[in-house]
Amino acid sequence: SLKATGIDFLKSQNTREHHTDGYNIKNLVVRRGQPFQVQVSLNRELRAADKLSLHFGIGENPTKNRGSLMSLKPEKEQDFNGWKISVVKKNGKECLLSVTSSPNAPVGKYTLNVKTGTNIYEPENGVIYLLFNPWCKDDAVFMADEAKRKEYVLNDTGYIYVGSAYSIYDRPWNFGQFEEFVLDACMYLLDKSKLSLSNRRDPAYVSRAMSALVNANDDSGVLLGNWSGNYRGGTSPMDWIGSVTILQNYYKTKKPVSYGQCWVFAGVLNTVMRCLGVPSRCVSTFNSAHDTEENLRVDIYLNESGEKLNWMSLDSVWNFHVWNDVWMKRTDLPDGFDGWQAIDSTPQEQSQGVFRCGPCPVKAVRAGDVYLPYDGKFVYAEVNADKVYWVVKKVNGKDKYFRLTAETQDIGKNISTKAVGQNKREDITLEYKYPEGSKEERKSMERACSFIRPSGMVPRSGYATTVEERSMRISTPMVLHETVTKTGLHLEIINTEALHPGNPLELAITVKTSTPGNWTIDLAGSCQLQYYTGKVQANLGTIKETIKLEGKSEMQIPLKIAPDAYMKTLASVDDEVLILVTAIAEVKETNDKLTKETSMRFEYPPITVQMPEIAKLNNDFSCAFIFKNKLNVALENCKLLVEGLGIFKMTTFDQGDIMPGRIMKSEVICTPTRLGEKKIVAKLISNQIKGISTEKAITIIE
Repeated sequence: SLKATGIDFLKSQNTREHHTDGYNIKNLVVRRGQPFQVQVSLNRELRAADKLSLHFGIGENPTKNRGSLMSLKPEKEQDFNGWKISVVKKNGKECLLSVTSSPNAPVGKYTLNVKTGTNIYEPENGVIYLLFNPWCKDDAVFMADEAKRKEYVLNDTGYIYVGSAYSIYDRPWNFGQFEEFVLDACMYLLDKSKLSLSNRRDPAYVSRAMSALVNANDDSGVLLGNWSGNYRGGTSPMDWIGSVTILQNYYKTKKPVSYGQCWVFAGVLNTVMRCLGVPSRCVSTFNSAHDTEENLRVDIYLNESGEKLNWMSLDSVWNFHVWNDVWMKRTDLPDGFDGWQAIDSTPQEQSQGVFRCGPCPVKAVRAGDVYLPYDGKFVYAEVNADKVYWVVKKVNGKDKYFRLTAETQDIGKNISTKAVGQNKREDITLEYKYPEGSKEERKSMERACSFIRPSGMVPRSGYATTVEERSMRISTPMVLHETVTKTGLHLEIINTEALHPGNPLELAITVKTSTPGNWTIDLAGSCQLQYYTGKVQANLGTIKETIKLEGKSEMQIPLKIAPDAYMKTLASVDDEVLILVTAIAEVKETNDKLTKETSMRFEYPPITVQMPEIAKLNNDFSCAFIFKNKLNVALENCKLLVEGLGIFKMTTFDQGDIMPGRIMKSEVICTPTRLGEKKIVAKLISNQIKGISTEKAITIIE
């Protein structure tokens, strides 16, 4: 009787054609909807009467009627569940077969057996990994542009943009979707998601499930979020430089890894989606609104000195927030919503009872079609909410709320992602919304408001609602307009000297008027340290002045903060903090009020990397990291973290304290194991500063 004696998965040829040769795994990894070849060795030549078939099974106890077992007979060349098989050539006892999976086959691990008559041959490493295929026209994740596929599917390094709207900087991040155990971790998550086989065909269901599983809430997923400033018992979110260690640890222990914040969640989710074959990018939005009540409004409360009162508001504005866009056709929605879809794994709000978000079509966000699944209202508010400032004053011993200004153009600024094929930032704000102040933009806002439950213009803090205020509520959502003043009042906030930790913070508030008349202006200004989530960590100082301006004129008021006021706070928290400056101006003659806030980040000395530009595969080279402490303060408890995918594993150097003026130098001997352009990423952290990053590229040749 005919028996199979062996099978060659022709791994190097298949993986090259399927763009999967990067995966560090013994098994064959292929993409759906595209042919791959296997060579079957038999105990004798194949005859016309022989029965030979390949069986592909997915899941536990695969069966034909459930569609989890494909039985492919080459002599028929029949189409089974969209799968095809044919004989390419017969050569003595060898038989070369071509298999094409269906372009909407469930993604996951398939077991392959060869059946000849009653004999079944089970090869070792007979598990084949089947992924989404952006190169296949009939796959829902098809992407036509090769440069984009290279960036959004194959690039294993990139940047995540952080900071604040006025000082954006890039944090290099190693996605590492091809590293050891990362694909297995993603397959484990797919199984853990309990998605039905038919839902595993659809990138919309898969990306929604992954947005839930990358956070540990509800389902013991990958990462535990922590914004407390205390990260004992885990790794501070600032200390990660990539997703690889996180996913490897999770796969090894099957327990959540501690700790993540939004850019870590986005970095890991990006790795998972690219690893599964779905084009994906990290998206950063500056001044991102977290609108808890879905009414497209964020209330901010200030005291009379202009200091933000965090405890009063349920809503928050994050200096930046990072999520992901994934690329797909939305077969579950009306036409017109294909393309980028926002997904978010940072646990902020529950969606249908679970911490997850998306996929929400970016085109729907732009048009204000927030009724579409999934989570359109939340994503819309993140980039479009209006900001309303209230000042809280004591009147006869009671808190009274006075509305200051409404900002309609401040939320959702500089939406950023890494440019295709270039190491620079691309601004994609116009993909998410029409130009601020344009007719289309207000129309989109009105459309969005029509789907959102009504609320009026009263303060909305949990502490501020009284019966009388509730009865004042207006029954339709308001489309707010930017505050315009009679005096042409305008505020600007700048730093007059570089913001180096250990130096005084030299800041200034400029007050301008532009209409004729004599104006008396009460100015209150405050400086606070805050987390990127908008939470205030420390009050550093305030100024109060009354100034007189005439007609079109301006005056600059300095605000200086001594190092002693903030250095202790800097060293006591494990997060990078921003400097928040808020100003309130009130014109006595007209009762005009205006608020302005700006957040800035500290500036740090750089790390330099010394290494060759080109190195040979498997040949050692040395890489040196040099850092000079140009600050006026000692940096305590310094650690240098370095990683180079395909060059060396994540390494940590303890550097102790680096005194002012001192130079630190660390060296790594590197052995490259993969060809092409590779990047080395380094990050320095200490008690005082939380993340000076740098990276350098090297080309590895044969």
